[in-house]
Amino acid sequence: MSIQLIQQAICYMEAHIYEDINYTEVAKSIHMSNYNFHRAFSFIVGMTANEYLKKRRLTLAAQELQTTNLSVIDVAYKYGYESPESFSKAFSRFHGSTPKQAKRKGAKLHLFNPLVIKIIVEGGSIMDYRMEHREQQQFIALVRAFQNEIINDDNNHNISDFWTESYEKNLIEPMRQLCAKGKRDLYGLCNPVKENETHFDYGIGVIVDEDTDITELKKLIDSGYILWKTEPADYAVFQCLGSDGNCIGETWSKFFKEFSPQTGYVQTDSTDYEIYFENGEKGVFCELWIPVKKN
Repeated sequence: MSIQLIQQAICYMEAHIYEDINYTEVAKSIHMSNYNFHRAFSFIVGMTANEYLKKRRLTLAAQELQTTNLSVIDVAYKYGYESPESFSKAFSRFHGSTPKQAKRKGAKLHLFNPLVIKIIVEGGSIMDYRMEHREQQQFIALVRAFQNEIINDDNNHNISDFWTESYEKNLIEPMRQLCAKGKRDLYGLCNPVKENETHFDYGIGVIVDEDTDITELKKLIDSGYILWKTEPADYAVFQCLGSDGNCIGETWSKFFKEFSPQTGYVQTDSTDYEIYFENGEKGVFCELWIPVKKN
């Protein structure tokens, strides 16, 4: 996603701030899948589009309470809350004052202004990458659906819990045993999604190639594992340096904030994935493969 598209998304939200919209409508307005939009917006802006809408609506709601004769109930419904109680809770968490207190002079309120996205040139830093092309690939994987909202949520551990559960139930090693020694790398696969979907598929898998044990492969498929195919694609490849998964989010952030604006490459809707190497380099948590095209 380009910086210009992010600004278009913000302008769309501001133009429809009083309407019953969320990030899915915003993504549609700029012709992006829900998943890719949610991921790109949150990494570039530092919050989700839904969070942005919420903060802007609560800011405008406070201004209306202070400058008009609208009741708390009217303002609550105007800004999309189902009840005065839910509005009051959200309002108090954001402003530190209740809606009734906001009507009085002297009430302390928070102001969250519309965002304007700008490219800021900072001190030069090195971001190592390489470009790779892959023809159609096939994986055998454990697959689970997750809500788009968990992307870039530091408090959410659903995907890491999925890995832990898969290890604890000994579901990963049978996949690795399909592969020849030295080729037992694990892949964390993110599925391309359609425009209106609210969930994305994440898979833990291994690549299927000419050395794969086909008999055992069929047994895994019969027991619930999924064949995951990717189409030919160009990838920007980055090493995620660190001791835990935090480095993956940091690399995605650099992709959107540094790599994409400077190179003109943007993410496509093909599968992106992490590779966890059987025999990896010291200090490399994984490699991140992002499917790209020139904007």
